[in-house]
Amino acid sequence: MVQAGTIMNVADNSGAKRIRVITVLGDSRRRYARIGGLVSASTIEATPGGGVKKKEVVHALVLRTRKETRMDDGTYLRFSDNAAVILDEGNNIKGTRIFGPVPRVLKKFGFNKIVSLAREVV
Repeated sequence: MVQAGTIMNVADNSGAKRIRVITVLGDSRRRYARIGGLVSASTIEATPGGGVKKKEVVHALVLRTRKETRMDDGTYLRFSDNAAVILDEGNNIKGTRIFGPVPRVLKKFGFNKIVSLAREVV
């Protein structure tokens, strides 16, 4: 589960390396984001010459969480880090590549492009 203040890795080549969650998007009382959730975040670390600059406020999609998630078949899915991808207006991915494993559950949420860009789908 990801909440305000959580520091996450960025799993795409948009230029950002680490982000800090400002708020979880959705309902005004929503406190946590899980896999497939949208967050608003600030960039804390970025590569020079990248598309996203340091201290820029961006929207991101949560890809991986350290907290386990129960799947429909009864198994649990847990990753070694918290990671997200940066989105632009219209919920399209800003980068062109995705690094690390991506859960297949994202197809259910309508993010087919992200699943198709990933090399490793879990």
